[in-house]
Amino acid sequence: MSSSLSNHLVQCSIATASDAETDFPAKLQRSSFSTVKFHPDKPNDHGSSGECGNLETLILSDRVVVVLIMIHYIIDIAVSFSSSRRRGLICIATLPCLLPLTQILGCLRANAMQPGTKEYLLIKEEVRKVLSKGKAAGVLRLVFHDAGTFEVDDNTGGMNGSIVYELERPENAGLKKSVKVLQKAKTQIDAIQPVSWADMIAVAGAEAVEICGGPPIQVSLGRQDSLEPDPEGKLPEETLDASGLKKCFKRKGFSTQELVALSGAHTLGSKGFGSPTSFDNSYYKVLLDKPWTSPGGMTSMIGLPSDHALVEDDECLRWIKKYADNENMFFEDFKNAYVKLVNSGVRWNSL
Repeated sequence: MSSSLSNHLVQCSIATASDAETDFPAKLQRSSFSTVKFHPDKPNDHGSSGECGNLETLILSDRVVVVLIMIHYIIDIAVSFSSSRRRGLICIATLPCLLPLTQILGCLRANAMQPGTKEYLLIKEEVRKVLSKGKAAGVLRLVFHDAGTFEVDDNTGGMNGSIVYELERPENAGLKKSVKVLQKAKTQIDAIQPVSWADMIAVAGAEAVEICGGPPIQVSLGRQDSLEPDPEGKLPEETLDASGLKKCFKRKGFSTQELVALSGAHTLGSKGFGSPTSFDNSYYKVLLDKPWTSPGGMTSMIGLPSDHALVEDDECLRWIKKYADNENMFFEDFKNAYVKLVNSGVRWNSL
């Protein structure tokens, strides 16, 4: 047993050591031991999370890595002893290290700066100076197009600010204006305290929701920026049917309920779901009315094909009806899904 555990720790320590010697741009290279993923013990019917459930991906701190390497060497020494008594004593001596470690791994917070700090308040203040209701939809779209590249299987993409290198892609048409808006605020903030594009966009998207009447959303700070664009073809296509959308979002770590909640962001902007500058549950009410099925007129242009597809799926329809009837439930579930979205694939700064 000691030998097998030792071998496992050898693999972990080698992967960590190799990463430690590499000055890599955020999210372009990852060790096999860079993240821990967890899921709540029970799926929650209303999208809320457990004690640690708001963060889908947690970054192990350097202190945990050091402990792992120490345990590996201790066990190696134990195995090298010929005396079973000595081996047993040394292995018993490692238990105080192993037991706290399991607790650390079980509910380890990311190396993130929590909301309420002076840095967070500074970003909010500067964003509010440049953000208006008319610009809110574009800024919120910026969040989805930056974080939406995340894929669980290969742990690539995510909220890493790479969108600033991807503005020429067809799916990102129109986002240059939103980047320019935030650049004004970022310049002011950087003069006082450097901020990553990933943090800037995450906070700005939350502010866009709130100034349009949506729920207040607080996000952690400390995201590292990528130095290169994310791979192409990772965003959900507008022409996907409900089955394709659910599969796409599942690859990104989101449930059907979270898919429907996040789709409510389309209530902002010019897609025809209520007022373009009001964040409310009009999106779901319009979906249930299916105005695009009426012959002729401008109603046929309301929403995207992917929006229309949601209401034709029984599982999605169940959540659409709930959110159409209960705006507070939509706000709560959107808030939780948004925090999860802006933490997707994040590589956090070290403490």
